[in-house]
Amino acid sequence: MNKVIEIGRATSDVELKQTSSGTSAVEFRIAVKRTYKNAEGKYDSDFFKCVALNKTAELISKYVKQGDLIGIDGELRTRNYTNGEGRKVYITEIVVKTVEFLQSKKQDDSTPEEFTQNFVPNFEEADPDEDLPF
Repeated sequence: MNKVIEIGRATSDVELKQTSSGTSAVEFRIAVKRTYKNAEGKYDSDFFKCVALNKTAELISKYVKQGDLIGIDGELRTRNYTNGEGRKVYITEIVVKTVEFLQSKKQDDSTPEEFTQNFVPNFEEADPDEDLPF
C-alpha cells in the first residue's frame, strides 16, 4: 500500500503549467510541522515536494496561495534523471490525488466577524420528562 496524508502550509503561490501532452500540472511544496519539539523547545517542519495533475492541479492553482493550510492525500513516487555532470539524481515527491482547503493564511477584511471567531452553538436544555419533537 502506498498512501500519504499530510496537512501543511503551502510555501509559495502555485502556478498552473501544461505538460507537453497538454495535461494540467502543478508542483509545489508544503511545510508540515512535526508533532514534537526540538532541543530549543520549538517545532521543526519538514518540506515535501508535491505534484498534482488534471482537475486537482487546476483546483490547487486556483485556490492555494502561500501560507494556506491544506490537507493532501496521495502517493509517494520516486523518479530519477542524470544531471549535466553525469550524476544520477533521485527525487521523491507526493503525487496528490485529493486536496482539502483548510484555512487561508490571512482572513480577508470582508469576511464577516461570525466566521472568523470560534463558533459556539447556543443549545437549550431539554426537559428529560418531555417527549422529543421528532
